[in-house]
Amino acid sequence: MDDYVFSRHAKEMKQQRGIKDPWVDLTLKNPDIKVSGIDGTVRYIRAINERDGRYLCVVINPCVMPPRIVTVFFDGRLGRKE
Repeated sequence: MDDYVFSRHAKEMKQQRGIKDPWVDLTLKNPDIKVSGIDGTVRYIRAINERDGRYLCVVINPCVMPPRIVTVFFDGRLGRKE
């Protein structure tokens, strides 16, 4: 995660939602899914085994240097990896 910085919002959401730094790092380095948004953001999504296969979504703004983590959350719409 040395290549990214957290926005204030992302730091707060990570803490409130109990999201660990190694999960964020794993999701960024080895996503199950990577989706580019029309707003220029990129969503990195990965199932987290320690959270019963729930999908962690890390949203990045790659248009700034260093790239900024905008928010992090478990995406309930995706369910769980079986």
